[in-house]
Amino acid sequence: MADLLPLPEDFDRALVVVAHPDDMEYGGSGAVARWTAQGREVVYLLVTRGEAGIDTMDPAECGRVREAEQRAACAAVGVSTCEFLDHPDGLVEYSVALRRDIAAAIRRHRPQLVVTGNFREFWDAGETLNQADHVAVGRATVDAVRDAANRWLFPEAGERWDGVTGLAAASSPAARHAVDISEHLDAAVASLSAHRAYLDGLGGGPMTDPGTFLRAAAERTAEQLPGATAATPFEYLRP
Repeated sequence: MADLLPLPEDFDRALVVVAHPDDMEYGGSGAVARWTAQGREVVYLLVTRGEAGIDTMDPAECGRVREAEQRAACAAVGVSTCEFLDHPDGLVEYSVALRRDIAAAIRRHRPQLVVTGNFREFWDAGETLNQADHVAVGRATVDAVRDAANRWLFPEAGERWDGVTGLAAASSPAARHAVDISEHLDAAVASLSAHRAYLDGLGGGPMTDPGTFLRAAAERTAEQLPGATAATPFEYLRP
């Protein structure tokens, strides 16, 4: 098993773009806690409010609850700005409109690093299917980075920003990089634990115990990142 490379951290500002509340907390929030502790600015952009994510809760109420949980999850890792686009949960489509919305956020916040979730078809080597919203949002984010840098695309969406130097996808099966979160694992657990209504709605299983789930995953990843006792993996791309 090949060692993972440290994720380049040559940035001052990062923008996290994911589909749902809890998406970042199941993969990369420990890295966010590390970055904010280092004094870097991190902003979250949620494409939906996760309103279709709890079977026993009406979507209108669910959206309010999950927004509040996401803001608490952000606070646990030092993030104060969390924005929502209000695309429909479960029905997100890869589209020019979605690219425009994400490109506008990139231009507004001017990050050097853009972080998203796994946009591959699978979570693993080809057995566990990814969810459609994750794929659509991740792929649109990859394209929106270049859209934001092109002055002729979406001129109504703000002044172009070509300062993105890296794109990181959390929990990707194509990950070749990782971030050492040895000192920030507790913050990652706290951020996922903030999604209490969502976790309760899952009805049991290993993913409902944040401490056990995240610690086991972080320790496995750390076996491939020399010097780390806990780590989180990313696929890293240069635009």
